[in-house]
Amino acid sequence: MRTDVVVLGAGIVGVSIALHLQKKGRSVLLVDRRRPAEETSFGNAGLIQREGVYPYGFPHDFGALLRYALNNTIDAHYHLAALPHIAPFLFQYWMHSRPSHHKAIARLYAPLIERCVTEHMALATEAGSTDLIRHKGWIKVFRSEKAMETQVKDAEQVKRDFGVNFAALNSAGVSELEPHLTAPLVGGLHWTDPASVIDPHGLTMSYVTLFEKLGGKLAGGDAKTLEQTATGWRVQTENGPVEAGAAVVALGPWADVVTKRLGYHLPLAVKRGYHMHYKPEGNAILNHPTLDFERGYFLAPMVKGIRLTTGAEFALRDAPKTPVQLRRAEPIARSLFPLGERLDAEPWMGMRPCTPDMMPIIGPAPKHKDLWFGFGHAHHGLTLGPITGRLLAEMITGGETVVDPTPYRVDRF
Repeated sequence: MRTDVVVLGAGIVGVSIALHLQKKGRSVLLVDRRRPAEETSFGNAGLIQREGVYPYGFPHDFGALLRYALNNTIDAHYHLAALPHIAPFLFQYWMHSRPSHHKAIARLYAPLIERCVTEHMALATEAGSTDLIRHKGWIKVFRSEKAMETQVKDAEQVKRDFGVNFAALNSAGVSELEPHLTAPLVGGLHWTDPASVIDPHGLTMSYVTLFEKLGGKLAGGDAKTLEQTATGWRVQTENGPVEAGAAVVALGPWADVVTKRLGYHLPLAVKRGYHMHYKPEGNAILNHPTLDFERGYFLAPMVKGIRLTTGAEFALRDAPKTPVQLRRAEPIARSLFPLGERLDAEPWMGMRPCTPDMMPIIGPAPKHKDLWFGFGHAHHGLTLGPITGRLLAEMITGGETVVDPTPYRVDRF
């Protein structure tokens, strides 16, 4: 079998790349070891973060660092045994998160973030799945005046610099939007421009269906078998070897499975995270995705129930699950919103593929012809999947690009 492009990795990023290439008239085979959207794209918080121009940085506040060092928080957890392996990445991450650097990164990152909602809506409209996207924004709620004051001040700066809209809420304003929250809250910050997804897996699968409708093909296969040939690339699939003119690595946290074999030693790491679904008690309704800011967990209304998600776990990618953050979060979350019974047999775990400068890697592989990279989106894989797909498809087909891709090229490392 031969195809124009083989895309390795069927999460939201890989699916979006494959779909945009197919829309541009390329024949595309999408390859994954599992069915599409069964890894990180399955279990995220469901946000399309139009406000997320500042990617999630490493804290520089001494109090926060001390709190994380004690390793008993909900928003961050680490495996002590993993620290020697990930320390070089953490140091680079900390350096890039310095305020002056973080601000410069936001300027480079903003062109992608600014288009995240519109690019999702374009695909969802074509796929007939706009009913899975809600345009209500999301809310941070606060338990102290100090935390709220700092966050509102930061939001005002984001609005001045990037035009993202928000509303500061007093306690009555929070109660008006979310009448079933029960914890004592001083107020909230409602980001009004982002969208949310009530079934991230379902949305991604709707894009897969559109891809197939346009002639795209799926196959199970092992990305480790990718090899260069005289005319392009070859990968082994369940249907036998496939030859392609070009290959795209969109493997998220498993990108190094291919990149290291080909001589690319990139500063990649993973942040693991967990979720659990709950049935609301009685007639309780959660209208908006909600972050309990000072406690560090997130509640999101989903088709399946209320999804409780945790912060970042710094561990080796393939280490066994340790859902301690979820255990810490659950009783606190129950005091914020009336969560009923658990709906999952066990906690779900996913992995966010991260770079130290917090920006994705999008563009050509510098040492190989017709090899392309699209990974490293950290917390914003769902947010940036469609715009990444459009940008990379434009680069591969030689068209004018919607944004300047230079800041995201792999050779910045």
